[in-house]
Amino acid sequence: METLRLRSVTALSTAAVALVLGISEAAAGTGAPSPWEATMQGMVTEVGRDLSNFHTYLVWLIAIICLFVAALIVIVILRFNERTNPVPSRTTHHTLLEVAWTIVPVLILVAIAIPSFRLLRQQLVVPPADMVVKVTGYAWYWGYEYPADQGGGFKFDSNMVDAKDLKPGQPRLLTVDNEMVVPVNKIVKVQVTAADVLHSFAMPSFGIKVDAVPGRLNETWFKAEAEGTYHGQCSELCGNGHPYMPITIRVVSEQQYAAWLAEAKQKYAAVDGPIPVRLATAQ
Repeated sequence: METLRLRSVTALSTAAVALVLGISEAAAGTGAPSPWEATMQGMVTEVGRDLSNFHTYLVWLIAIICLFVAALIVIVILRFNERTNPVPSRTTHHTLLEVAWTIVPVLILVAIAIPSFRLLRQQLVVPPADMVVKVTGYAWYWGYEYPADQGGGFKFDSNMVDAKDLKPGQPRLLTVDNEMVVPVNKIVKVQVTAADVLHSFAMPSFGIKVDAVPGRLNETWFKAEAEGTYHGQCSELCGNGHPYMPITIRVVSEQQYAAWLAEAKQKYAAVDGPIPVRLATAQ
């Protein structure tokens, strides 16, 4: 019996260590989802870090509230059961308690609202952009346009690479044939629309997600602070091809971006006339 108990404790300890290691590994992942991921991906933008910190703040706040409520339930069970109190209390009102359970939730909501509104403003107010990329969602792939007045003047489609064509190190269902390329440490305004059905442009490591709506031009922005390849997906149930709409953004140095831009002008056919750059307007 003692041996069985020891084995059980050992198994639980091993499982706990594996869980902690898995969470730690998942927390360190950046640019793509990790196995057993239990936290947000590593962030490479200021907005993304603020979003992740706000999420962690809410988790701790919720945990404290849950523990407090659980403690109250335990106290009620132990102190106010029939055996402890054979004669029920006749109390129907308690002014201080009623004021407290009204004021405390209001203070909690204020503590959530202030950082929430600050983060929302940071996401929605686009600073002066260094470059603009227009993204269009199709059924079921993405199209990217680089305006001519910013050195582009071309557009291309981005489709998922089949599993049989993947190269070593390329993630399944997330790799595309043509990546969106941007320079590091530059403010990129992303204008998003759709040509057919609703889509959603999301990049977890940037902390951005914006709906792609036919007939409407929405916008978001990011400033990636680390070079690398980052993966996202369409986050709207847009149809039977929904699982096959990955988003890949490659962040490179300014020199590499200039070289890619020159190559892209030759690789992709120029559009007829300059690509318009429009600001999204509230409906």
